[in-house]
Amino acid sequence: MLYPKGFDLPPIPAKRYFAIGEVTELCAVKPHVLRYWEQEFPQLAPVKRRGNRRYYQRHEVKLIRHIRHLLHEEGFTISGARARLDQYGNGDVQDTPAQDDSHDTEKVIAWLTSELKEIRKILD
Repeated sequence: MLYPKGFDLPPIPAKRYFAIGEVTELCAVKPHVLRYWEQEFPQLAPVKRRGNRRYYQRHEVKLIRHIRHLLHEEGFTISGARARLDQYGNGDVQDTPAQDDSHDTEKVIAWLTSELKEIRKILD
């Protein structure tokens, strides 16, 4: 499922490995895009198991989300995004604001709070 620009992606489950189908849902990109990004971003190297199946670790899912953010929302080119990731050293983007899971939680809480206030106004 591809999400519109600005839409929050689903939270990343607490698992060790993710199949390519799961990653496409979590990151809103198609499988062929993931395979292409593996060629373009050396930091992205999923484990390949029997039958050449790819398994991504949590940090790689976060990296894919960050790459998607750089390309689709900030307008970077592939080479520009690659250079931006190099600034973080080996693509370690876990501490960048775009990858902060608590940020998503804060958005949901703020939205719920505003919805509850609206409901309260209607009831009063």
